Amino acid sequence: MENQSTLRIATDVGGTFTDLVAFSMDAESGEQRTFTAKSDTTPPRFEQGVLNVIEKSGVDLKTATTLAHGSTVVINALTERKGAKTALITTEGFRDVLEIARGNRPDFFNLHYSKPEVFVPRKHRFEVPGRLTPAGEERVPLDLSVLPEIVETLERDGIEAVAICFLHSYADPRHEIAAAEELKRLWPTGTVVASHQITREWREYERSSTAVLSAFVQPTAEKYLTRLEEGLESAGFDGNLYVMQSNGGVDKISHTKEIPITMVESGPASGFLGAAALGSLVGEPNILALDIGGTTAKCSLIKDGLVTVKTDYWIERSRTSAGYPIMVPVIDLVEIGNGGGSIGWVDEFKKLHVGPQSAGSTPGPAAYGRGGENATTTDANLALGRINPNYFVGGELTADMEAVDKSLTSLAEQLDLTNEEVARGIVRIANNNMINALKLVSLNRGHDPRDFTLVAFGGGGAMHACDLARELGMGKVIVPTAAEVFSAWGMLMGDLRRDLFMTNLFSLNADQASKVDALVSAAESEMREEFEQDGVDRASVSFLRFAEMRYANQEHSVEVEISNGSIDAEAVEQLIQDFHAEYEKEYTYRLDALVEFVGLHLIAMADVGKLAPRELSTTGAAIADASKGKRDVDFLEHGTCETDIYNADLLEPGMQFAGPAIVEFRGTTAVVPPRCSVEVDNYGNLHVEIEQEENTNA
Repeated sequence: MENQSTLRIATDVGGTFTDLVAFSMDAESGEQRTFTAKSDTTPPRFEQGVLNVIEKSGVDLKTATTLAHGSTVVINALTERKGAKTALITTEGFRDVLEIARGNRPDFFNLHYSKPEVFVPRKHRFEVPGRLTPAGEERVPLDLSVLPEIVETLERDGIEAVAICFLHSYADPRHEIAAAEELKRLWPTGTVVASHQITREWREYERSSTAVLSAFVQPTAEKYLTRLEEGLESAGFDGNLYVMQSNGGVDKISHTKEIPITMVESGPASGFLGAAALGSLVGEPNILALDIGGTTAKCSLIKDGLVTVKTDYWIERSRTSAGYPIMVPVIDLVEIGNGGGSIGWVDEFKKLHVGPQSAGSTPGPAAYGRGGENATTTDANLALGRINPNYFVGGELTADMEAVDKSLTSLAEQLDLTNEEVARGIVRIANNNMINALKLVSLNRGHDPRDFTLVAFGGGGAMHACDLARELGMGKVIVPTAAEVFSAWGMLMGDLRRDLFMTNLFSLNADQASKVDALVSAAESEMREEFEQDGVDRASVSFLRFAEMRYANQEHSVEVEISNGSIDAEAVEQLIQDFHAEYEKEYTYRLDALVEFVGLHLIAMADVGKLAPRELSTTGAAIADASKGKRDVDFLEHGTCETDIYNADLLEPGMQFAGPAIVEFRGTTAVVPPRCSVEVDNYGNLHVEIEQEENTNA
């Protein structure tokens, strides 16, 4: 690799595997090469897994210009409660905002419902006199004389991090800034996080929760990112290190260390960004993206080539739990506990379930031969012939089929079924869980899945995609050429990106044009200055501008794009008309009512060198040259069929074949049922056309 002038690397730490995609271009010939690799994730020292996969890939870190990194370290710290001992300092009279929370509990008819336990107990929630109005004017002066006594309690109780969240600091953060500076002076050994550093939106409970959770993970994430940075430097890397953000962009590691909560969904976000980029590449702007990993399945809807970014993000929200809000920009997604490592189990009513418990990478599915005794979705797919036991994990392992059979027998005896019936049941239940997730991001939000193409990736996406598409009435599935490491691939398609959400409520009409223009101009200037401080040329920063708007006195808003250039009375009138149209599209009606401007959503982006895929060359080989033979495969409702097996590495653009077929990649397997046809596009992606059954229940 000595002659290559550019080498860009992306690594993604998942619950089971750590993935790598590297892209290089020769300075003289312009030839492009792509490297991929997978290795086990290594908790709790996740950075070691990153170094392992880099070594395994064979790329030379010393020649790399950029490295983008995504990780589950933040979400893991939250869900496993392995963060810092945290306290909260808030406005006098608002000590219990965290505990009061919201009244819209999910398990509404459960008279014994209990709210989720707060991350900060009441004894570690402190009040400070001082009050701002919603307009940011000072109603009561800030009194920091109570801080020394608070610090004594912090030190006595071993507090490691403090969140500061004052009432209406979204309108003016000066009270929070003063309190944070004084607290750092009095308590230099601890971590201090203020809510305005993370979000400038209203809603006190959500802002308080966000600040607390950010403080909770700050020391853990900062240590992890520092160890990663030091490990890469020791290995010879001296290029630019970026961290994947939940908004679908990357950011400098120095900025991410300050507010690591922004990487809470960094891995999944990159996969959906990659799906949007792939759709643009192959002419499919409307996509349902499905990422099935070892532990979870995640899905998102992409409309007209754009992913939706929201700040209404919650962790641990379920049918029986309200969860916890995190008000940071996150790609709109649904995540469920179903993946390749999801465990099949039987309840006390002799009913079979799959997930959310996962075997992870250690011990992993029974097939790994590492002592796992529970049957997983992967084990079921092996038992049905869908996965080649002799080409397991790309040939790195030989599946322990004896352990697989034993794990299925344990369930079969409880259910009075055969092993094959249990295996089919596990796959069907997993499919049903994933279909429900896909419906949540499509049908439940007013979109017909039949109008979309399913892009499936991750270690298990291609294995289930065709069954899911047929059930939803969808006509096409795309399996990317690098499906097993697609989230890492997506990181190479991202810009340096930061999202700014600012609440500023006022009635909107043509007379307010100068106010809107001043707000947007000030926000753009702030973001340019912020990027410049991180070494990014101001001239290279571009913006997308959106207004959060609503009818007067409604609770929630609709996001509408603001046109480029200065904002005059005509632009405001157009913005109002666009709001009526967007509102009607989402809610099926419009009102003859006053319109309010609720806030600004500004996206600032700078190109850091995206991957530019090129079309693959062909050798003139025939589809028969990619054949690996035949084997019997169970296709559930289609029964067991003699099936053609193809080597994905030998497929070339233009090749076509029909199901039943299996395509074996190095890190995943594509299952093509009967009545499906496949064509390989110019970039090596599989396009699977699904012939729908009559009377399909979509």
